Amino acid sequence: MEDNRIIKVYLDDEQQPFAAFSPPVKFVLDTTKIPDGKHTLKIIARSSSNVEGVRVIPFEVRNGPAISVVGLSENEVVDTQIPITINAYGSETKDSFVIRGSETPKAIPSWVWALIIAFVGFALFYLIMYWNPDLYKSFF
Repeated sequence: MEDNRIIKVYLDDEQQPFAAFSPPVKFVLDTTKIPDGKHTLKIIARSSSNVEGVRVIPFEVRNGPAISVVGLSENEVVDTQIPITINAYGSETKDSFVIRGSETPKAIPSWVWALIIAFVGFALFYLIMYWNPDLYKSFF
């Protein structure tokens, strides 16, 4: 029996596959050649009995820098002057890791402040309730 199994891989709505393999296959999808945005990978596999199966995988390419905006949210209603901080950072330094400060400055979350206040409050409660000067007398 002839082995006519084949796997064809399509990107988005292209009519021609960008790759065709006989199974099993392992390949590398180079996303640097695909523009940023939403895409679909369509895989059509044909078995040895000529039955086809289709799998569609949606994915998003983001090779460009990530853009972070602090001070304005999507669909926010505004009516005054707004301070906005914009930061764009990517993976340009692949060979070394250099800390250059905070990538996107943000305030300390309120739960951290609540945790600190609770810890200090418990410490003061413990100190007041169990303070006994006799325990700290010198032996000399």
